[in-house]
Amino acid sequence: MAPSAVAIQPASTLKTKQLVPRNEDASKEKTPLQAISQGVCLPGIPLFSSHDKERAWILNHMAGAFRVFARKGFTEGMSGHISVRDPENPHAFWTNPLGRHFALLEPSDMILVDYDGKPIGGNTSRPANAAGFLIHSAVHKARPDVNAACHTHGKAGKAWSTFARPLEMINQDVTYFYGDAQAVYTEFGGVVFSEEEGHRLAAALGPKGKGMILRNHGLLTVGDTVDEAAYLYTLMERSCEIQLMVEAAAANGVPKVYVDDEAAAYTFKMASDPESLYWEFQPDLEYEQVHSNGAFEI
Repeated sequence: MAPSAVAIQPASTLKTKQLVPRNEDASKEKTPLQAISQGVCLPGIPLFSSHDKERAWILNHMAGAFRVFARKGFTEGMSGHISVRDPENPHAFWTNPLGRHFALLEPSDMILVDYDGKPIGGNTSRPANAAGFLIHSAVHKARPDVNAACHTHGKAGKAWSTFARPLEMINQDVTYFYGDAQAVYTEFGGVVFSEEEGHRLAAALGPKGKGMILRNHGLLTVGDTVDEAAYLYTLMERSCEIQLMVEAAAANGVPKVYVDDEAAAYTFKMASDPESLYWEFQPDLEYEQVHSNGAFEI
């Protein structure tokens, strides 16, 4: 039977990944999540006793991510998509239906498609985005470590993509995209309707990319969880906005002061692991839960 959304186990009953315990010896290096937690450490990413329970949790967070994106103004007609690899069927992924507003999405709206683009589960009453499928399927095929990918046509991302340049290391937050974590896709051939362009796009992201600027198009981010990919998307969009502000000031003769490589590399190391990036998204998700009265949860 094809997978479908099921009721999610209450958060209080979920197991979580066990982090390395704090060590009294200060010489022992802490995990990034331990380092940022003063006192008791935040729990790790939840673990589940069945694929059904994990799938339900994933779809809840996926629907929540869309609603966060809507609240932040990342909608543009039918454009934009999130994909999340199915926990039981790794060669298939969940994505949103074409033509439904991000702010209205629920877990039951999501469509499960295989690598050939065939709907095999979930909501089959509506199509997926064909261009989105070609982009996301190429990324999931090329990067087995990527479980989720986000792409929208946000304003700042589209504006900065005009330059086909990477974001500069001009503040602490943008260093989450330091080094190979950031890529630029320098081609643009219109709406992605060819498998070949999907492959070129995935190749441009590279084996370590977390975020990519698509020339004349927008942004793409990936992650171990939908939470990580969604947070990185909000961060990259905001970073493009800040970069544009800085460029405007620099055009008037105000010099830039860059984060040096050593500081950027250290910040990346201590902030860009899957556990920390999962938690970076939880405040926005919790805010959405409260203000929507949990409307996107099953």
